[in-house]
Amino acid sequence: MRVILLGPPGCGKGTQAKLLSKRLGLEHIGTGDLLRSAIRQGTVVGMKARTAVESGQLVSDEVVNEIVAERFARIDRPQRFAMDGYPRTVMQARSFDAVLRVYALPLDAVVLFKLEDEHIIARLSGRWSCPSPGCKATYHNASYPPRQHGFCDDCGTNLVQREDDRESTVRARLVVYHRDTAELIPYYKGMGLLRDIDGQGEIETIFQQTKKVLESC
Repeated sequence: MRVILLGPPGCGKGTQAKLLSKRLGLEHIGTGDLLRSAIRQGTVVGMKARTAVESGQLVSDEVVNEIVAERFARIDRPQRFAMDGYPRTVMQARSFDAVLRVYALPLDAVVLFKLEDEHIIARLSGRWSCPSPGCKATYHNASYPPRQHGFCDDCGTNLVQREDDRESTVRARLVVYHRDTAELIPYYKGMGLLRDIDGQGEIETIFQQTKKVLESC
């Protein structure tokens, strides 16, 4: 089974990828992990990524594509995988298609987790965490609020919100997501690979829906 998981930030695709890895034996591949590994190992493409990261720039499509291609060029390339959040653009999709053709690894499905923007904003912007190095407890305004607003239950430290979880940042990330996937979704739909999953609900329920969809491919 070879599957791509798509969806907006905060839709839970990373969680589902981990479950697919643990329960179905698929290798969970995330471009963030690949980037960090390439930078740590000091590969040629890793050095390109490091230059972008250290200068505060986004890593280009070309570099991300090279890093993915580098992973599949290895002798231990994954035969069964859940690709988490890649590709993000049609350019990346075409590059990945070419890589998979080289190694005769056709995709079985592209699963799109659908969730309304306002649900995403509420889910992400409600997250808070304890900055204390020895604690790192996490909370959510709706699902797991601290006993005293703004303070960690465990150590009493003032809670903080990551920049990525601020409402303005989440909204900006969603604009980018919709822009990038405007052509990506019909691209995979046209290939007969796209499968929609409702991203609103319990993690286990969504996993069972995903598993059922994949088993029917």
